[in-house]
Amino acid sequence: MTIIYEACVTSVSQARRAEQAGAARLELCARITTGGLTPPASRIRAVRTATSLPLHVMIRRDRGDFHCDAATLRRMHTEIVAARREGADGVVLGVLGPDGSVDVPAMEGLMDAARGLSVTFHRAFDRVPDQLAALEVLVTLGVNRILTSGEAPTALAGADTLRALVRAARGRIGIIACGTVRAANVRALLGATGVREVHAHLRTARAMRALATEIHQKKQ
Repeated sequence: MTIIYEACVTSVSQARRAEQAGAARLELCARITTGGLTPPASRIRAVRTATSLPLHVMIRRDRGDFHCDAATLRRMHTEIVAARREGADGVVLGVLGPDGSVDVPAMEGLMDAARGLSVTFHRAFDRVPDQLAALEVLVTLGVNRILTSGEAPTALAGADTLRALVRAARGRIGIIACGTVRAANVRALLGATGVREVHAHLRTARAMRALATEIHQKKQ
């Protein structure tokens, strides 16, 4: 049973600590306090050089409600190209329409730009009115995984919804649990939900190592 610990990082030093601590994948973003924005190309390049882990890059310009106008979508296309050029293995993105549902035309364009890269639909998913319906749309679009807390403040609080999403996914799309995932709660979270991927932003090597250790022991 493989369980992936994806470390959310904002710098080269955090990326190195995450790799040394036992993370299996990195999500690189800027301005984590705003929910994460696209990092500069120079930082993508530096992290790619500094670590050997799979690297997924946040593609997000707007700090607001995940609605994107034509100009923003063009910029996102450009940033996907830049992330690929700098060595990213995947991108993390999401666009919603005015009614809060997945913006299918916008996502189709972004998926085309990201062809060949792994694609994660980020926590815009926690804003959609019907997560099970949105999951089916994302499967059809070819999205690889969904980052979600199950519409709750924390992943553990959203465990029932996360479990329902895992069951609905039926292996067609990955579900990454996020939202205050820590060493103290990750085993309970994994047991309650059936997720096989977790996402956490942890600042210290000790906290990263503790989370990775709990995940490793859960696999045994």
